[in-house]
Amino acid sequence: MNARDRVLAAALELFADHGVSGTSLQMIADLLGVTKAAVYHQFPTKEEIVLAVIDPALARLEPIAEAAERRRGPAARRRVVLEGVVDLVVEYRRLSRVLSFDPVVARLVRKHPAMATVQRVVTLLTGPDPDGATRVDVAMVAGGLVLAGTEDALVDLDDETLRRHLLETAARTLRVRLSGG
Repeated sequence: MNARDRVLAAALELFADHGVSGTSLQMIADLLGVTKAAVYHQFPTKEEIVLAVIDPALARLEPIAEAAERRRGPAARRRVVLEGVVDLVVEYRRLSRVLSFDPVVARLVRKHPAMATVQRVVTLLTGPDPDGATRVDVAMVAGGLVLAGTEDALVDLDDETLRRHLLETAARTLRVRLSGG
């Protein structure tokens, strides 16, 4: 593991224990047994560390949207988006548990360029002119998926079991017919 990755791993561990706001660059340096200058060499600010931690998850949204947009028909697009987003939630559930409700992270995500892709994904799920019921269904599924990644009661579920249940529940709510289903 290179120095940059070690800083990110230490930061994630401290974020889990203290939140982003409660974690300082000095704490990260202390955990790594290096100077604060060594951490600054990799990341000039804590915000840059947070962005480096969340960027891989947010970057996964673009290929999901592109794959869905290549499909014919709204039902196929919705299925591809739903499957991709559920896979993303399952893959990054540890990160979600650590960062989902942190106000610093929320502020950074709201300003992140990936928010345009988030809107594309939402539009792929709702369609171009959704009624109120569809908007509520999509909002509930989106919120539920985020919460499922943070829920203590689901920690013991293996990834495939969690994926299957999330996908089935979200598909029922959104009235999406799954592949093979």
